[in-house]
Amino acid sequence: MHGWIILDKPHGLGSTQAVSAVKRALRQSGAGKLKVGHGGTLDPLATGVLPVAVGEATKLAGRMLDSDKIYDFTIAFGAQTDTLDLEGKVIASSDARPTLAEVEAVLPSFTGPIEQAPPAYSAILIDGQRAYDLARAGQDVEMKTRQVTIYSLRVSASPREENQFTRRRGDAEEVGSVTLTAHVSKGTYIRSLARDIAIALGTVGHVTMLRRIKAGPFTLESAISLDKLDEAARGGGFGGLMLPLTAGLDDIPALAVSPDDALALRQGKVLVGKPHTGLMLAMEGDVPVALVEASGPEIRVVRGFNL
Repeated sequence: MHGWIILDKPHGLGSTQAVSAVKRALRQSGAGKLKVGHGGTLDPLATGVLPVAVGEATKLAGRMLDSDKIYDFTIAFGAQTDTLDLEGKVIASSDARPTLAEVEAVLPSFTGPIEQAPPAYSAILIDGQRAYDLARAGQDVEMKTRQVTIYSLRVSASPREENQFTRRRGDAEEVGSVTLTAHVSKGTYIRSLARDIAIALGTVGHVTMLRRIKAGPFTLESAISLDKLDEAARGGGFGGLMLPLTAGLDDIPALAVSPDDALALRQGKVLVGKPHTGLMLAMEGDVPVALVEASGPEIRVVRGFNL
């Protein structure tokens, strides 16, 4: 029972609550007490891919936090809220609406490395306190900009198909909202991206839908609902839903090691052999031994697995 449960997190559920649901399912299945942790926070109002690490896979949860992600999201134009999503109160409004062509024209300026100020309602620490706690207390929260990378950004749903056109401007039709798909680096806030896109279009906006469709190597194809998780736990099929620990390391080359070398790595010793460079997954047959870092002939343990 060491691996990944990929949840399709429902709307309204926090990431910590989702982890608790996996813990309950483990207990129901008779698996006993195991470490459980998630590989990337999703806002309660967001849905989609939430990797949950179980057992020894929790040692890779931090690496999952650093992975890139893909989101579908909808920006509603004309109102900005304090939380930058549906949950907050309106703090700015505008009658201006962009055309679809204007939206498509502005997206390249938000592609590549960009500077972004996170939302005031976020979990970022400011002088030891969460930004959202300060914001809820009515304090003015100044969020420092940070560089993130938007690998790709495109319109993913036709506003006409979604009946999102609101009015005509000459020969063009203005849109009240638009759905985009963004492939982003770690640390990117989609709510901030939506805010900044709306401002660049001469209006204001907020996120009304946010769905993560990929996190690191994990996609919606392998994601399961909480109902399916509960059903499997009651029926004794929990293990069949779990992806192996190695599924979180698909982009890491494998390094075959002998039983003697595996023992040495489990003891934290440095191996000396053929020159290698970078991260590798040391494997004794089919058993993951350790995530290792190679520099020249020396191979050192980054994360060891007790399997």
